[in-house]
Amino acid sequence: MQPVFLITDIFVFAILLFVLWYIWQVRSDRHLRANWRLAMHRPVAMVSSMILGFFLLVALADSIHFREALPSSTGQTVQYASEANSVLDKVLKPIESARERSYSEPLAAVAFRKETFEKDGASVRDYPRLMHGGKHLKDPSLELSADVSDRSWIALGWGSLIVLLTLVGGVIFASITTGKSLAIVLSTFKQGQTAWPWRSMAITFALMVLAISWIVMLSEGYHVFGTDKTGNSVLVFALKSVRTALVIGGLTTLVVLPLALLLGVTAGYLRGWVDEVIQYIYTLLASIPDVLLIAASVLLLQVFIDKNQGVFETSLERADARLFFLCLILGITSFTGLCRLVRGETLKLRELEYIQSARAFGVSTPRVLWRHIVPNLMHLVLINTVMQFSSFVLAEAVLSYVGVGVDPKTASFGVMINTARAELAATPLVWWTLTTAFGFMFLIVLSANLLADAVRDAFDPRTRLLSAGPASPNSQEVAA
Repeated sequence: MQPVFLITDIFVFAILLFVLWYIWQVRSDRHLRANWRLAMHRPVAMVSSMILGFFLLVALADSIHFREALPSSTGQTVQYASEANSVLDKVLKPIESARERSYSEPLAAVAFRKETFEKDGASVRDYPRLMHGGKHLKDPSLELSADVSDRSWIALGWGSLIVLLTLVGGVIFASITTGKSLAIVLSTFKQGQTAWPWRSMAITFALMVLAISWIVMLSEGYHVFGTDKTGNSVLVFALKSVRTALVIGGLTTLVVLPLALLLGVTAGYLRGWVDEVIQYIYTLLASIPDVLLIAASVLLLQVFIDKNQGVFETSLERADARLFFLCLILGITSFTGLCRLVRGETLKLRELEYIQSARAFGVSTPRVLWRHIVPNLMHLVLINTVMQFSSFVLAEAVLSYVGVGVDPKTASFGVMINTARAELAATPLVWWTLTTAFGFMFLIVLSANLLADAVRDAFDPRTRLLSAGPASPNSQEVAA
């Protein structure tokens, strides 16, 4: 096994290390810790974090790439496969290898369209049996419903057992750590009177475990979300699209933050001709239609790739380079809004007394910016960052839909929607590709937006105390 490091893989793990470092900083900072505690005390924030955490695990599993060793004789040099796979590919290999000839509906045992084939020595036109979906059934018309029902009940039983064992373990652990009896801990949990929203988290965990158990159980015999035109599983394509969505959201944010923060703080604090130049730059960029600039940049990159085939060894590296370049262009065209916001807030902060005192005592400009201006802007930056994440995920879908997004071979929700455009005009209607893409995107974007609302209420000084409530200990800690 030979590790492979794509460009976006490196940045994905760099972002992960940055998040871990930020968590460590939060633990050592009383005010940050109080604000995040205030945000996460809201049940909707914890539920959204759990859903996003699951998608993040899927994206990380799809970001660990490697080349498998090819079979070789003893004494020969080990050869590796030309294309790289990920850990997620290995997990989904049984589903991915179960390819059909063409479309098949979710949980179907026969093809989606009628075909002419030989049956009992005669030529008939009917719905042929699938090669993998429901192949264990002798007569799908009689056995399909009962088999799906039986597998669903088995999945429900295993999922319920996992949830029950987890909850019992959690209650026993809480009883030991708090010194309270099991009855008191259980009663407090049922009434939702715990310090953290454990009841909402438990319900979310139970639903996630049951859904995953159901999909895993049924995937052993069926295509749970159907197959596309080439016979590939829509479930596999949707799960691999999660990484693309999170890379677009996270990496583009990583491009936006330093540009907006550096230019906005510099323009607002120094003013004068520096402010005029920076305003001219971002006003010029904001005047160019984003779609046109992104389309021109992506097409130029595609021309470069076509003329320099030797730069990238595999098609995966070419597609990854296009994804990385798209993040850069999307970040360059999207930083203007945050830059304006940072500049305006810096103009207000530079006139406050403590900034004037620091300048009077001879504190250098870089130190004033780093120690006094930037920390007082971070609540705005954090709120804007979390809220922009979902807009970047949606932007990728729109760009891929119009043909200037990621590489067509890259799994993404935009590619799925673009494919569904032709399928919706087909007769009979192929509905499951668009529905699956919509469902996954809805969960990611909705979770990000709800988490953004909670973070905004906790970090915005104007809404923080109202969000905490008049008797909340967190509001007293923040106010202190």
